[in-house]
Amino acid sequence: MPIWTRPITLEKISASNTQTAVGNMGIEFTEIGDDFISGRMPVDHRTVQPFGILHGGASVLLAETLGSIGANYCVKGENQRAVGLEINANHLRAVSSGWVTGTARPIHIGGSTQVWEIKIVNDEGKMTCISRITMAVITAK
Repeated sequence: MPIWTRPITLEKISASNTQTAVGNMGIEFTEIGDDFISGRMPVDHRTVQPFGILHGGASVLLAETLGSIGANYCVKGENQRAVGLEINANHLRAVSSGWVTGTARPIHIGGSTQVWEIKIVNDEGKMTCISRITMAVITAK
């Protein structure tokens, strides 16, 4: 059974992120399932650090993007929004080229907080980063 409380499509998500950090980093949304959202990010001049490997902050940007989008499509009230409260990440493997793909799944979907886990893998499917984000559910003013 899908967890989404609002209509969700890849096209809608992509359109809302074109003129943002997400669009500037080359992030693409690739799949929506009943309980997950996935996207990928290139490992290129926009996302590497001076040593030529994926910048940890870029991985966190991908993780927060996927977790935040997922959370906002799960809030129950029409005027509710989910905003980042805390994020952590463990960088497990360096990546110097290709793409990384993240998949966000909820651990907890509550009325005042949500917790999402985001696993990021390289082109070979090896985990490069694991992240967890806690979202606060607020009422928009």
